[in-house]
Amino acid sequence: MNRRVAVVALVVVAVAAVYWLLIRDKTVTPTVFSPRPAALLETGEDEVVVSADGALVRWFPVPTDPPLPNLPPAEPPKGGRLKGPMLEQVRVLAAAPGALRPYLERSFYGETGVDVVLTSGIELRFGDDTQADRKWKAAAAVLSDPTVTTLDYVDLHAPSRPAIGGSGHTLPSLP
Repeated sequence: MNRRVAVVALVVVAVAAVYWLLIRDKTVTPTVFSPRPAALLETGEDEVVVSADGALVRWFPVPTDPPLPNLPPAEPPKGGRLKGPMLEQVRVLAAAPGALRPYLERSFYGETGVDVVLTSGIELRFGDDTQADRKWKAAAAVLSDPTVTTLDYVDLHAPSRPAIGGSGHTLPSLP
């Protein structure tokens, strides 16, 4: 009986050694995850890049072309990750389509929720961060409408029915 156990153990060790030394794939495939910058947070004298998931990325260089939209100045959170209204703003900014990113100036949390201000002064009122993709599509549709030439805000609370108002700002010019 002991002899059988010893033979089985020896076979298992031999099979494991053959697999480990001869069969298994010995190549290493590196995977690098780079944070996707969404906004800048002013923390006193410094500007810190905020990634799309709300993490502060202090080592990431501040991009200048196109510049990132600014969040309201604040103390950096303990733990290095934004929460609450600031995180909602980051989620909305991160969902912005690439074509509109150069026109984003700043974000703030207003009376109705997340607001994004374009470089031309037009305010996009998102409410909360739910359906951010649909709300951005609705904003792009309004901003690209040739019949709309001036406005102050676009209310995107209901993305299927965006509302516009005012006439104080012209639409951003194309690059």
